[in-house]
Amino acid sequence: MENNEDIKPSNFIKNIIRKDLAEGKNDGRVHTRFPPEPNGYLHIGHAKSICLNFGVAEEFGGRCNLRFDDTNPLKESVEYVNSIKEDVKWLGFDWGEKEFYASDYFEKFYECAVQLVKDGNAYVDHQSPDEIKENRGTLQEPGKNSPFRDRTPQENEKLLEQMKDGKFADGECVLRAKIDMSSPNINMRDPIIYRISHTKHHRTDEKWCIYPMYDFAHGLEDSIEGVTHSICTLEFEDHRPLYDWFLEKLGVFHPQQIEFARLNLTYTVMSKRKLLTLVQEGYVSGWDDPRMPTIAGLRRRGYTPESIRNFSEMIGVSKANSKVDFAQLEYCIREDLNKKAQRVMVVTDPLKVVITNYPEDKEEMLDAENNPENEADGTRQMPFSRVVYIEKDDFMENPPKKYFRLSPGNEMRLKHAYYIKCEDVIKDENGEIVELHCTYDPKSRGGWTDDGRRVKGTAHWVSVKHAIKAEVRMYEHLFTIDNPDRRKKGEVFTDNVDPESLKVVTAYAEPFLSEVQPMTHYQFLRIGYFTSDKDSKPGKPVFNKTVGLKDTWAKKQASSG
Repeated sequence: MENNEDIKPSNFIKNIIRKDLAEGKNDGRVHTRFPPEPNGYLHIGHAKSICLNFGVAEEFGGRCNLRFDDTNPLKESVEYVNSIKEDVKWLGFDWGEKEFYASDYFEKFYECAVQLVKDGNAYVDHQSPDEIKENRGTLQEPGKNSPFRDRTPQENEKLLEQMKDGKFADGECVLRAKIDMSSPNINMRDPIIYRISHTKHHRTDEKWCIYPMYDFAHGLEDSIEGVTHSICTLEFEDHRPLYDWFLEKLGVFHPQQIEFARLNLTYTVMSKRKLLTLVQEGYVSGWDDPRMPTIAGLRRRGYTPESIRNFSEMIGVSKANSKVDFAQLEYCIREDLNKKAQRVMVVTDPLKVVITNYPEDKEEMLDAENNPENEADGTRQMPFSRVVYIEKDDFMENPPKKYFRLSPGNEMRLKHAYYIKCEDVIKDENGEIVELHCTYDPKSRGGWTDDGRRVKGTAHWVSVKHAIKAEVRMYEHLFTIDNPDRRKKGEVFTDNVDPESLKVVTAYAEPFLSEVQPMTHYQFLRIGYFTSDKDSKPGKPVFNKTVGLKDTWAKKQASSG
């Protein structure tokens, strides 16, 4: 009997593939590819595409290529290539020997361009970029033929060779497909195939000074590699006729392009151009800033591969554009870390508590469970002494009804320790509370007493004598509005960056956290999930807030259901 846990949700792309397999198309092969442009770091939207392309290949016993569409040397770099490979591996996917580059095929692309020219399907255009744009037309008006459109194949072949040999300056001319300047699909109005760029390429150096446009290279790459299902995001749907036109005119293997809706996430921008702006203009510390939606940023913030893969599975694949609540992504990491993260005690806004009836020179070690969700994680020892820190908001001098934490004359339980009772409130000259004097019940160790009484309020704490200082970076959404792409007239998207999206506090942690390994997950009791940052040093830990404990998405789902 099939294990229900192994049954993966279906979607329209999988249904297309199943139909193709049933009909015997492509000799029963399933071959996909993930084709990023190495012009920036990957983001959570790319993660969805990675999971889809590699996941489909895995499910149907096929292959998935990792292919870099490196056709624009002005914006590409080895740094981006390496970051992409790191991200794909981190998500748990292996492309094996199937690592390719568009630049692997530059010679083949050129041969195909020459074939189009010889067949009368392409021409060299000497119009300026502005003239080409102006003559392209609009959605309501057809474009105008270039005055160079009727050059002979022989003349075009000679000019194309001169372009390749560096005889023309950047922008002096381009190679265009000869299709239909009156087509209702603007993408079919004699699109540019090659442009001149005397720019050093990160792989081919200065061998080439002409580079193919993405729409031309894309389909040929798929064809050369034997891709059967070319899965793209929805903005390429209007480009599909062009994808088909090139392959048909060249008479080569013809993969099937399928489009799906890209991921749009609240409080986030997904444009690599905009993400680059955030980096270059200093709104964030880099591509891996934990407020960024990049895979590198999410990884540094503490998101796990499992949480992102689960999120990608949960949101599904469709043809309709929609916006996903960021809280749903937070739900996925919270669910994952709840099982994995060790519980620890860290006080982020300290208030000193002196336990007056606890001996000044006494210390004791108390047992603390590491994770109530997993008994196998065992316990650890926590030091306790006469003076402890608690959170300031765990005390109120004039509490409302049903306030169960510490207040004058009332008891509260210190987690894993004792009941304490507030006897006196110490204030400074400005009337600010600086210290509490409390007594403890020696018979309440672990939260149990002989008389059977219970207190409802429980707080975390650390021993002042043993506490270590920790830098804690409290992250919130980078933007103040849920749709930063939708802005008022005259605004730029960076106008809605929240200057309070990062707050750094000095916290006090139990000594267990003195020497943490980077990228280790913890739950700070009653605060949230945190991950040790790469900036941590022995005795000086640094933590990034991954997500709070409050689950807003699950609450919304429950109320809507």
